[in-house]
Amino acid sequence: MTALDLAAVEALARRAHAAQTDKAGRPYTDHLAAVAEGVRQRGGSDAQIAAAWLHDAVEDGAVSEEWLAAAELPGEVKDMILAVTKRPGEPPEAYVARILATPGALLIKESDLAHNSDPERAKELDEPTRVRLAAKYARMRSLLGIEA
Repeated sequence: MTALDLAAVEALARRAHAAQTDKAGRPYTDHLAAVAEGVRQRGGSDAQIAAAWLHDAVEDGAVSEEWLAAAELPGEVKDMILAVTKRPGEPPEAYVARILATPGALLIKESDLAHNSDPERAKELDEPTRVRLAAKYARMRSLLGIEA
């Protein structure tokens, strides 16, 4: 894979997440595609788009941190992926600080939150889950300084 061959990064992300579904039962790769497209539409760089395709790969266990460290990706892509990777038990404030301290990561998280908060996507969830997630995403946007 060349450093920023976005088609290869997309194919890798689709393979890594192939068995996963989202909370509504849809292929998880639909979410990855939407986040990557959101980053592109917001003017993101190829590095940010690549990181968007892989933004949940480590967190979801689709790839390991060791795999990512050895991957033929630019350091900035790896840094953004790790910045948006939540650690178990990590306080939201520490997570937000890492995102804000990593160049390019905020745009990825903004696109992720936008897709996660999409009313069309949320309507397929049960009411308690929809309410819980809406509050979670609103708090994260507030901590990050992102307007809804």
